[in-house]
Amino acid sequence: MKNHPQNPAPEDAGSRRACPAVICYPIDDLPTLNPSCFSTTRETMTLVDEVIIPPRDAKTFMVPAGYYFRIVSFEGPQVGDLNLWNAQDLDEKFFSGKTRALHGTHVSVGDRLWSNLPNMRSMATITYDTLDWYGWDEDGGSVHDVIGTRCDPYTNILLTGNEYHHCCHSNLIRAIASEKGMSTDSAEGLVHDVLNVFMCTGFTQDTHQYFMKASPVRPGDYLEFFAEIDLLGALSTCPGGDCSSGHSSEEAQCYPLKVEIYKPAEEMIANWIKPTRSPYSRSHGQ
Repeated sequence: MKNHPQNPAPEDAGSRRACPAVICYPIDDLPTLNPSCFSTTRETMTLVDEVIIPPRDAKTFMVPAGYYFRIVSFEGPQVGDLNLWNAQDLDEKFFSGKTRALHGTHVSVGDRLWSNLPNMRSMATITYDTLDWYGWDEDGGSVHDVIGTRCDPYTNILLTGNEYHHCCHSNLIRAIASEKGMSTDSAEGLVHDVLNVFMCTGFTQDTHQYFMKASPVRPGDYLEFFAEIDLLGALSTCPGGDCSSGHSSEEAQCYPLKVEIYKPAEEMIANWIKPTRSPYSRSHGQ
């Protein structure tokens, strides 16, 4: 516990603490995509495009609905910060908070990436993860988190007094600004909390603070997604490298990452993709 004044415990403190935990958002009844169908479509897919993201930089990429994309390590251990938008409407974007509430602090095969309110629909499903063997380590750490927000210059100034603009927040801003031909000021509002791909994180057992440790990713590892809507993505190669020591500086060894785009057979796409929209009303009961 952190050091702060503490009130004495009431007589029924034990019974209060002993109340059972209840899952806030049970997902058993969520509509799911059949995993066997993924196996079938993956067998037919061919590589149609790839994007290389240099160290301490970010690039955008497009993924049509029904296609797959992979984030690939190919030179050395490197963490990436991922943003996703609806390619036709940038106001619809990845909602890491609700994804975390539904699937947990870390995601892997079968988990879905959900969009912000009022859209609230699955943008992509994770279909393959070469790091799924990692599980949970003795520190309570795991990979691919939806906890961290992204390294940014504002927090760096707050904590160290130094500006650093090759952090993931700034990298993503420049990438989307370049893609859409807009100013960085306008693009900043589009950047959002990320999926930390390959990052190994958790919460400490004593102070319950967010921690990171060396990523287990190695060349050849990848995280694969199936796009359920037309996607615009942006991926930043974190200046922390494998995040074994720190970030928001030039100190860590960093490596490029690669995004690969795969197209399944045409008949597979036609069978999979149907127009989707949010099942929710915008009236808010009024």
